[in-house]
Amino acid sequence: MTQPQGALLVGSVNFDDAETTMRTASELLGDRLRRIPDGEVGKRFHWIMFQPDVLGEAEGIERVGDEPIPFGAGIDARGLRLAEGVDPSTIAIPPLGYASAAIESYEVFRRLREEGVIAEGTRFEVALPTPLAVISSFFQGADREAFEVYYTAAMLRELDEIAEAIPHDDLAIQWDVASEMGIIEGASGYGALMDAWWDGDVFTGLVARLATLVDAVPADVEVGVHLCYGDAGEHHFFEPTDTAHLVAYANAVAEASDRAFTWLHLPVPIDRDDEAYFAPLADLLPVNELYLGLVHREDGAEGAERRIAAARKYVPTFGVATECGIGRAPAGSTEGILRTHAEVAAAW
Repeated sequence: MTQPQGALLVGSVNFDDAETTMRTASELLGDRLRRIPDGEVGKRFHWIMFQPDVLGEAEGIERVGDEPIPFGAGIDARGLRLAEGVDPSTIAIPPLGYASAAIESYEVFRRLREEGVIAEGTRFEVALPTPLAVISSFFQGADREAFEVYYTAAMLRELDEIAEAIPHDDLAIQWDVASEMGIIEGASGYGALMDAWWDGDVFTGLVARLATLVDAVPADVEVGVHLCYGDAGEHHFFEPTDTAHLVAYANAVAEASDRAFTWLHLPVPIDRDDEAYFAPLADLLPVNELYLGLVHREDGAEGAERRIAAARKYVPTFGVATECGIGRAPAGSTEGILRTHAEVAAAW
């Protein structure tokens, strides 16, 4: 069987620092990668969980509850609310931390490329959460609608800062899209119903929000969309019945966007090597690069190859990835997961 072409590292990688991530990825997957992330190290280890600590420093935003909720690495996971009577337009939102981390890691990327560790032509990948993820996870009620536009503006300032500091022909931006899929599925994410807060059609609102983010990336910067169902303890908050909702959302956003995706990533649960899961992929609009998240730590190359065989009946050309990042994979398992990517995918 012809191997899938290329591999994508979705974002998080379970190493302690960016240099280890980049060196190891280059060593094990170099000719299979078109772009390399920094592994979302440090406070980004748990995806968006550090954002309440950032926003909670702003005057006009309060933490919910009197006692911190510890969430590893000194993170306080308490939710947020607007202070009574505050006009959200007057809140001075501090830097969110994504731009500073990207700029710092890019210097490591650039040095390693100069040393020959990273191949010429490889881009630096920066994964950003959609604003909806933070708003839906940490705010409630009317505060969601009131603050969303301002948090979105803050995230786009982070994007602008990244694009100003990093040469565009070195840069690739990925939007991480998880909460949106929860709303589409009507799922309960980690104990709470994932729902919308705007007037009008929910799906249309989700499409417009993501299309705006895609179009905000400069035209000469690569842009990817990672659709996801979460990753807490290596488990989704919702197991999709098939790829139908993923395909419908991806197609709608592609049609609503002024620019094309550079790549699209779709998750594949470990127990889905049946044709029924993949059949809706026959309706997926053409994308420059499609990656299927069918690599799993638990069953390695053998399991990935079963899922590849099922997927090929509906999409003959794609690359491989894990279903979400591997930042929360057990310590010591990361190199094995990367080797599985190399084993089941051909070089570009």
